[in-house]
Amino acid sequence: MGSRLNPYLSFADNARQAMEFYKSVFGGNLTLNTYGEYGAPDAPEADKIMHGMLETDQGLTLMGADNPPGTEHNPGNNITVSLSGEDANELRGYWEKLSTGGSVSVPLEKQMWGDEFGMCVDRFGIPWMVNIGPPRT
Repeated sequence: MGSRLNPYLSFADNARQAMEFYKSVFGGNLTLNTYGEYGAPDAPEADKIMHGMLETDQGLTLMGADNPPGTEHNPGNNITVSLSGEDANELRGYWEKLSTGGSVSVPLEKQMWGDEFGMCVDRFGIPWMVNIGPPRT
């Protein structure tokens, strides 16, 4: 396999729930490893997620974990996960699932540049952009 670039999200003690949610949105195979598997199984953080990876049949990869013990979780506004493509039904389906229980800042609708575009923050506080372009011929 060559190099790849993908989002890696940090969570404050709810990585398992978030990664399972993203699996319900995108499908695919989810692997979760806990701090207990790679450290002290009796530690207070043993059941927290040290590394999670979701890989889909469409080629999407999303990684995430609970913050390491002793570190502070500082959510910021300096990253947004972007989904874009031409498969309108697939992307609208992702949008519906991601925006449910979250907040929509830009409704998914046709924009002045011609594409459908929307922005939301999911129920785990992760910002998303969805852009549906016209089919390429």
